[in-house]
Amino acid sequence: MDWSLVLVSGFSLDRVIAFAEALIAIATGWPGLAIVFAYSFVLGFAVVPLPSELVLFAPLRLGLSESGRLALIMIVSGLGKAAGSVLVLWISVSIRESDPVQEAIESSRFRLHEWSRKASIRMAKRYGYLGMALVLSIPFFPDTASVYAFSVLEDDYLRFSVAAFGGSVGRLVIVAVFLEGTIGL
Repeated sequence: MDWSLVLVSGFSLDRVIAFAEALIAIATGWPGLAIVFAYSFVLGFAVVPLPSELVLFAPLRLGLSESGRLALIMIVSGLGKAAGSVLVLWISVSIRESDPVQEAIESSRFRLHEWSRKASIRMAKRYGYLGMALVLSIPFFPDTASVYAFSVLEDDYLRFSVAAFGGSVGRLVIVAVFLEGTIGL
């Protein structure tokens, strides 16, 4: 993509961020949960500098207590992030299993296939899905990078999505607890 054309046409990163913030700000009522899901889904696979924690400020008026509202936002956001992460995993597995990629790996004189298999096993044993969930629980950390890194090593869709969900919800819980103590979210 020619980024100069994008910037000339008035589409800039600042506008994307402002649009995302405005989208979350209008996420009211039950339809607002779809916005929370879609925002989190996009952040699950797209490398954009937007904070996933922004969903905590969605002004959903659902007739629930504040705790209930936050819990529902966290669950819906976690489901969106998990779905986006599974998309990343599906793309990663598809690329790894494509004929040209597989042939290049297997014909490499450096035995890259064997080395990567052993390295993947070591990484999975060392960190596993719990490691993925813990990394995704770090507030304001670019979680998409972690999702892509783990997608290269893993191929269990269910465990991958559970780890992405758990890490995403964990991050939101940490931020909500912090904000409750500082600004009374």
